[in-house]
Amino acid sequence: MARKQSDYLANLLSGEDEDTTAAPAAASPAPASSAQTASEAPALAGPRATSRAGLSLLGRENALARVASGEVRQVTQLLLDPARVRVWEGNARNQARLSEESCRDLIDSILAEGGQKVPAVVRHLAGDPDHDYELIAGTRRHFAISWLRGHSYPEMKLLAQVAELDDEAAFRLADIENRARKDITDIERARNYADALPIHYGGKAVRMAERLKLSKGWLSKMLKAATIPDEILLAFADPGELTLNPAYRLACALDDKALAKAMRKEAKSIASENTDALSLGRPALAGPATLKRLLGANDDTPSAGPSIKKDLRLEITGPHGRTILQVKDVSRQGVTIHLPMASGAGDEQLAQALRHALDTLRKNGVTVS
Repeated sequence: MARKQSDYLANLLSGEDEDTTAAPAAASPAPASSAQTASEAPALAGPRATSRAGLSLLGRENALARVASGEVRQVTQLLLDPARVRVWEGNARNQARLSEESCRDLIDSILAEGGQKVPAVVRHLAGDPDHDYELIAGTRRHFAISWLRGHSYPEMKLLAQVAELDDEAAFRLADIENRARKDITDIERARNYADALPIHYGGKAVRMAERLKLSKGWLSKMLKAATIPDEILLAFADPGELTLNPAYRLACALDDKALAKAMRKEAKSIASENTDALSLGRPALAGPATLKRLLGANDDTPSAGPSIKKDLRLEITGPHGRTILQVKDVSRQGVTIHLPMASGAGDEQLAQALRHALDTLRKNGVTVS
């Protein structure tokens, strides 16, 4: 236990107050005046001493009652060798992204303050000869202390608070802390929720939302965003730029198999372009531009039949010279046909126009079936 907490609990249980602290000075006999004899001094000090003893006893009883009721709880804090503490795999943070650069602000803060001020949260670990504790919250603190120990500060220790937690409680604790961390991406959180769903909540998103105090709709979006594969995410030079709503749109678009194939191809191209740009000292493609290119991707792979003309437009007029049918757009997702109001065409004329349009589309490689 840290010294300050140990002293705090000792003072709390001692029940000493300001009157008790001042007692020695009050109890010291002042020089007797001519009206006061030496025998009168004990008589004055006796009731005050009895009163102090009663207050001290009452304070102790009140303090013990507060501890027993849970109002006051002893918190154990230790200074640990970070090498003996392993990071819990249920934490949302991507450990591979931790580096001296990403943790530089924390490293400088620890050095400036003469040590770590905010404790990490750990739990006891059994059956692992290489580690004594498992880190639930505080992975950046763990990395920073480990880095400092390896770079001229071997005396640095990880300040940690020990908690007794099962896996589900550990997940909730880590989630609460991570929600306030801006350096954890929405995709990291989304994947963390997706991994925890079957392990802690039996695959029931409603139960998970209730336990974590989350909106069901928000959690549903998170779980959908977690389905985006790595090969698509590699297109984003900074994964933090892919926030929840754009990620949800991207995940929904990937449900279309033809579009997903085109997006994978486009993502590979973007990732290659970003690598080349960074090697030349130029900025990579920004997140919004990357998203736009992925969502607008087309599969241009040659097929056995005629190719689709993406710019195909068709307009059919009726007997009065008015447009009765238009083919306005052709894509892998479908054909957009417009029937103008008040064209003067009857059902049979419209049916003939539609048949003519379908025949024209087939000749241009578009088959609607």
